[in-house]
Amino acid sequence: MDTEQIRTQAETAVRELLQAAHLQRGDIFVVGCSSSEILGERIGRGSSLEAAQAVYSGIMPVLRENGLFLAAQCCEHLNRALIVEKSALAPWTEIVNVIPQPHAGGSFAVTAYQDMKDPVAVESIRAGAGMDIGGTLIGMHLRPVAVPVRVSLSHIGSATLICARTRPKYIGGSRAVYRTDDLEVPR
Repeated sequence: MDTEQIRTQAETAVRELLQAAHLQRGDIFVVGCSSSEILGERIGRGSSLEAAQAVYSGIMPVLRENGLFLAAQCCEHLNRALIVEKSALAPWTEIVNVIPQPHAGGSFAVTAYQDMKDPVAVESIRAGAGMDIGGTLIGMHLRPVAVPVRVSLSHIGSATLICARTRPKYIGGSRAVYRTDDLEVPR
């Protein structure tokens, strides 16, 4: 495993996705990451803290420089809960009680939990964009209208990479008038 290559791939992918997503400071960016798939193993079969840490070290500096929060998706054993900084959440958000482990949450969620200042787990979130590394199914944690984004990489390590941004829903039908700059809608 070439951890520097994995770190570089993760950094490249997140930079390209952020360029297309036009997120605002304080937005949430979701990452689902199968370290097993990165190593060429079947998802959930070869968890690697080293691979997860390489991805995390490529992504987090870019998110921080853009003022974005990470939501690290856990694996199916924790019902795909998310690890986030408590300060990213609205005061009424329901927090659940769990600490991710490599085989119950996943190595990426463990890495995020260990690095965050005040990590908490939540069952759902509505992120503005995200990366699915290895078929982790992040769609349930994106805002309702997800738009696929192709970046220059199709894989991180051996794991398939799928990226998405979101846009506001169009409502109102044929009489409605829509903004053409749907990427930067005020809050």
